[in-house]
Amino acid sequence: MPEVLKAPLVVEFPFTRSLGPVQSAFLTGLRERVVLGVRASDGRVLVPPAEYDPVTAEEIRDLVEVAPTGTVTTWAWNHAPRRGQPLATPFAWALVRLDGADTALLHALDVPGADAVHTGMRVRIRWAEERTGAITDIACFEPYDGEPPQLTGATGEFEDPVTGIVAAARLDYTYSPGRAQTAYINALGGRRTVGERCPSCRKVYVPPRGACPTCGVATDEQVEVGPRGTVTTFCIVNIKAKNLDIEVPYVYAHIALDGAGLALHGRIGGIPYDEVRMGLRVEPVWTEGGRYPDHYRPTGEPDADYDTYRELL
Repeated sequence: MPEVLKAPLVVEFPFTRSLGPVQSAFLTGLRERVVLGVRASDGRVLVPPAEYDPVTAEEIRDLVEVAPTGTVTTWAWNHAPRRGQPLATPFAWALVRLDGADTALLHALDVPGADAVHTGMRVRIRWAEERTGAITDIACFEPYDGEPPQLTGATGEFEDPVTGIVAAARLDYTYSPGRAQTAYINALGGRRTVGERCPSCRKVYVPPRGACPTCGVATDEQVEVGPRGTVTTFCIVNIKAKNLDIEVPYVYAHIALDGAGLALHGRIGGIPYDEVRMGLRVEPVWTEGGRYPDHYRPTGEPDADYDTYRELL
């Protein structure tokens, strides 16, 4: 049996969002070394500020400045910081209730070791040298035994307010496709497409899954399918994806390869986007050294009859 493949995989999505008046004031304040909370209907000052009252669900905008000093309410030690975390050396994740606030803010606490942090200890904000209007403008918290500094009197009105942020969500992990998909990927390297047939319902799954999700039985009979197939459904993409060198508009389709029991995804090329249609017969186009088809193009055959692929929609 060939070795099962595995590879490091990164899933990353830069999420762009606009800010309402409360979050805009909060992040712009951080840029100016000011911490703002918001007063709720029950009189509590919430930091970080919420846009809607946690009791009444009404919109709240009564901004309140709080001190950059506070008290640790609880903490956990991080002995091995990961990529993108606030500090490169071991630190404590701490919930800090800033002076003047009634809720706690989560951030990093820079101390030499776990024995140097305790619930109730006094801390202050260490500001980042370069600030852009983000939570990272607070570099971390650090121990502090002095008095709270005098407030600035900020009301939330700032020049050049921050109106939007980009939050990068990222997941790093090692992916193993398993026995069935390892065989599928290895076959693609030879420009072949193989699936596996269910011994019960006889459906051929491409890509293979190692088991039939309908019958619940293992699959191990390999079946070569395609290379030609039929467009079952499709969509026209009009928004250009980052780092994807494909001009819009283009067509992404479900393609039922000949002999397969379900459709797989593929890009359609070699034809104007507005001429792609259900039933179009297509074949794969491989690039030099490519391990999978770059796209599918029309074969020139007559369109497939609807009844031949309606069960694969």
